Amino acid sequence: MRPLSPIDFIFLSLEKRQQPMHVGGLFLFKLPENAPADFVHQLVEDIRNSRAVPVAPFNQVLNGIFWGEDEEFDLDQHFRHISLPRPGRIRELLIYVSQEHSALIDRAKPLWECHIIEGIEGNRFAMFFKMHHAMVDGVAGMRLLEKSLSHSPTENSIVPPWAVKNNKLKRPKANPLSKTAKLVRVLTEQIQTVPNLSRELMNTVFQEMGKNPDYVSTFQAPQCIINQPISASRRFAAQSYDLARFRNVAKKLGVTINDVVLAVCSGALRSYLIAQRALPKKPLIAMVPISLRTDDSHSGNQISMILANLGTHKGDPLERLEIIKRSVLNAKNRFGRMKPSEILGYSGLVYSMAGLNLISGALPRHQAFNLVISNVPGPREPLYWNGAQLDALYPASVLMDGQALNITLTSYMDKLEVGITACRRTLPRVQSLLALLEEEIQTFEHLTRFMEQPASINS
Repeated sequence: MRPLSPIDFIFLSLEKRQQPMHVGGLFLFKLPENAPADFVHQLVEDIRNSRAVPVAPFNQVLNGIFWGEDEEFDLDQHFRHISLPRPGRIRELLIYVSQEHSALIDRAKPLWECHIIEGIEGNRFAMFFKMHHAMVDGVAGMRLLEKSLSHSPTENSIVPPWAVKNNKLKRPKANPLSKTAKLVRVLTEQIQTVPNLSRELMNTVFQEMGKNPDYVSTFQAPQCIINQPISASRRFAAQSYDLARFRNVAKKLGVTINDVVLAVCSGALRSYLIAQRALPKKPLIAMVPISLRTDDSHSGNQISMILANLGTHKGDPLERLEIIKRSVLNAKNRFGRMKPSEILGYSGLVYSMAGLNLISGALPRHQAFNLVISNVPGPREPLYWNGAQLDALYPASVLMDGQALNITLTSYMDKLEVGITACRRTLPRVQSLLALLEEEIQTFEHLTRFMEQPASINS
């Protein structure tokens, strides 16, 4: 058994019927050349007949404040196989994923589900996998994906993703003092963070808040149509973009790829809100998760967050990019002076009121941020499943009451895969954001077309 981390506990506490707290991934596969007509059916039957035993974290079940091992695992409670109605367009696929992403996962069992979906146009099939956010963060999810698929198109295996063994997950059997020892260790580590953590908190209060224009506080997010109560109904939209386009713009402007990603999202959001006649006068604030993972583990949550000023009040794309770059750099510099445990402590204190507000809903009109924008690094090489090449992977994330929109991106080979999750009832025509993202990329490409050397944004 391992104890729930504070972040695991928060994700579990946040869950309500209208607020499922699982993350998901839609994986599109190309059928191998000359694949038999029953390729997917046979793949499913091989998985069922293999009786593969799940490994951590897929065998973990809630046991109080600990993760325990499920002794009564039943594959039929987690594994589904369906075929889309003809013509099997991506539209039908996204409707199915939207419906499944809306449903809660049964907490009495390991918190995951796997859906195999065939009948998709273009000689493809899909896997939709969802797991509770208390089990994994984005980086951990990507690592689980890479370990469950192959880098070879000729390798065949009937071992499903939830049964891929990893020797690094093996641990010595717990002794009677192990739980106490773990809790004591956690408390000791937190005590050691106090001196530096105190300095950073004092610096934030007396040097940053209200004085540094690049500092983003939890009181800056304006009211917006994004920030309304949500229902349990979800709409999922997805699209692939050429990663080289973002890389080229970033190189010419002398900024990071993530800066460009945030700027493109900012411009698309601005255009969307203008079309809805709902653009706030003050800039939107995005919560951007950051990974604190320093090892090669692939379970649990090791994340914190920064708040980024999206500059949506500015019509000039380069002005928005400059605002984004400076606010992100301000947060990165602050966290760069701290250890991961200190960052967790700092975030827990600075964002505690915002977290309590999310859990309690006591102040529904006050939101610490307007939406979440997450960018998770993914596999750089092509991946395969029994010879079927992974064509695309789209992340589906969580929504919270008061934040009806989430944009999550991940890289795969030479592409940037975008998954947009929204409350179907709250936000109209949210799928239009995909076209608006493309328009914003084109805007930056036009602005940088004749640049050869990295340029100052302000020049």
